[in-house]
Amino acid sequence: MAPQEIASLKDVWTDYDGVTALEGVTLSLYEHDFLGIIGPNGGGKTTLIKVMLGLVKPSRGQVTVLGDAPEKQRKLIGYIPQYSLFDRDFPVSVLDVALMGRLGRARRFRKYSDADEETTLGALETVGMLDLKDSQIGKLSGGQQQRVFLARALVTEPKLLLLDEPMASVDVSLQTGLYELLEKLTEKMAIVMVSHDIGAISVHVNKIACLNRKLFYHNSKEIRAEELEATYKCPVQLIAHGVPHRVLKKHK
Repeated sequence: MAPQEIASLKDVWTDYDGVTALEGVTLSLYEHDFLGIIGPNGGGKTTLIKVMLGLVKPSRGQVTVLGDAPEKQRKLIGYIPQYSLFDRDFPVSVLDVALMGRLGRARRFRKYSDADEETTLGALETVGMLDLKDSQIGKLSGGQQQRVFLARALVTEPKLLLLDEPMASVDVSLQTGLYELLEKLTEKMAIVMVSHDIGAISVHVNKIACLNRKLFYHNSKEIRAEELEATYKCPVQLIAHGVPHRVLKKHK
């Protein structure tokens, strides 16, 4: 049986005040994919995530998630933004933060249901944070907080998980465990992760794309040296350190 297509972008262009952010992006994402997107700052990575969420409308092209417009499928999309801003002194527990992901399913002015709490406790267990469910979120480490935010995204029971620089606030010593958790989650969903860490994501993802307004993508985790140079506008030796075995140089 052919894998299910989770998301599709066809010749997508976006513009901000007349400046092109994405240029002719075409991408197909399938169940169990773990796609890492790399590229320079300002290259359109966050814009691409927002397009897939339905928060940014393309000026041209077509976007679908599970066969429909992304805004109509948002309940099936989990999302962790690049920065999660909150008052660290506010007395909100880990369980309360994770439960917020169920707000879209709860009836207005009604308490969370038993099913909401059961699903949330399961998500906290999945990310290894169940024992700290009563702890104050602001007292946790950056890595622990990111696991809680991941649980909040998982309680929607998504088919697509979008992560914008999820390791930015996580200590290097804790990143491997989080990457391994994401790998395991691909058994149930497709994942798209934006990152600057070429070396780390090349180990853990199964597909890589380079984005600098234009998308360089071959439905695999192979990166061509000339594509990296075109994306980052600098010699590949400066940016491919740690993944030379996955950088394909053009044969003469």
